[in-house]
Amino acid sequence: MVLDKIGEGLRAALEKVTRAGLVDRAVVEELIKDIQRALLSGDVDVKLVFELTQKIKKRALDEKPQAGVTGREHIIKIVYDELVAFLGKKSDIKLNGKILLCGLFGSGKTTTAGKLARFCQKKGVRVGLICCDAFRPAAYEQLQQISEQLGVTFFGIKGEKDSAKILTEGLKKMADKDIIIIDSSGRNALNGEMIDEIKELNSISNADERLLVLPADIGQAAKVQSEEFQKALGITGVIITKLDGTAKGGGALTACAISGAPVKFIGTGEKMEAFEQFDPERFISRLLGLGDLQSLLEKAKESGAEESAKAIASGRFTLSEFYSQLEAMQKMGPLKSVLDSIPGFGNMKMPKETDLSKQEGKMKKWKYIIQSMTMQEKENPELMDGSRIKRIAKGSGVTEPDVRELLKAFEQSKKVMKMVSGGSKRGIMGKMMKRFKGFG
Repeated sequence: MVLDKIGEGLRAALEKVTRAGLVDRAVVEELIKDIQRALLSGDVDVKLVFELTQKIKKRALDEKPQAGVTGREHIIKIVYDELVAFLGKKSDIKLNGKILLCGLFGSGKTTTAGKLARFCQKKGVRVGLICCDAFRPAAYEQLQQISEQLGVTFFGIKGEKDSAKILTEGLKKMADKDIIIIDSSGRNALNGEMIDEIKELNSISNADERLLVLPADIGQAAKVQSEEFQKALGITGVIITKLDGTAKGGGALTACAISGAPVKFIGTGEKMEAFEQFDPERFISRLLGLGDLQSLLEKAKESGAEESAKAIASGRFTLSEFYSQLEAMQKMGPLKSVLDSIPGFGNMKMPKETDLSKQEGKMKKWKYIIQSMTMQEKENPELMDGSRIKRIAKGSGVTEPDVRELLKAFEQSKKVMKMVSGGSKRGIMGKMMKRFKGFG
């Protein structure tokens, strides 16, 4: 989950509200202070934090809950609504035409070109990548390798320093593509040379989208950069990268929102799949621990683990689901990311045994162990006794302690799943989400 520090702070603040016997002014005042601390820890601008929390405070104290909604649920919805509004509206992207990427050195622009190509590819459109970065050494090789990895058409002219010439030739070669993604040259700063170059590329391509790539670790400085590129190029949106590895991500997201440059995508990891269209409603739902079942099932469908994800979300979790989680790990991510998408459980503390991303060296071994079990054993692990463990160990070519280790990790995961199935519909968060988001 991105922005863990902010998320943990906001979830803790809302938990205090759910535990309060009576939601009075004192509870609201404490909530406001907790939200302020959480947002400031994520590098969100002080003035913006104050303005946002004053809106929340005023609504919380002045507005009356709707019929059938408790005071606690009402406060949680106000926080949700105001945070969503704080990040701006969802901005769609055209899945046809030409997309020009721009940005400074270190933004992750070339990798983002690949991630965007993969995103479009999954939508069923024909994609082409053109390397117009004639400035950075190895840019050609990097984008070529990414293109080969994804199986999309690539064009570049190795050693050519005229980016306009590369683009002109590339557009001819890509005439049959639905989407053409153009990776432009970066610089250490937005100088006259860079402005002239990207303006020329924009003129030649007549780009439908002009997207600025910004790393999350620049924090509030994102506002200045987005405004500068807006003046120079008339950008249509922003892609924020590296959102998984910095405490400044909140600053970058909000800075872009107030600059008037909509955030269209976010990068949440190194892999090509760690990239998503930015939707403030779904983003805030995950951040607050309210879940995002739509994202979970979309991700599961792509990885071939849709039935397993549905079972996990409903609370059913046997060794068969555990095996499916291992199978889909490379695409769906660790169990923690699945929990982040289940309403009410993004704030759960996961035992280390259940963080399968940290158990990669054991995953193949665990799969062999589960494959050696009978269907009855997979569905009813409590049947495991010494003789069964001995047989399974022998059949999978591992030791008995290996089998016991797997069963321990599974039991830890199962405990978490029991909490999910027992709480997601009865808890305050679950009820509230059912009322205003359709979950439950």
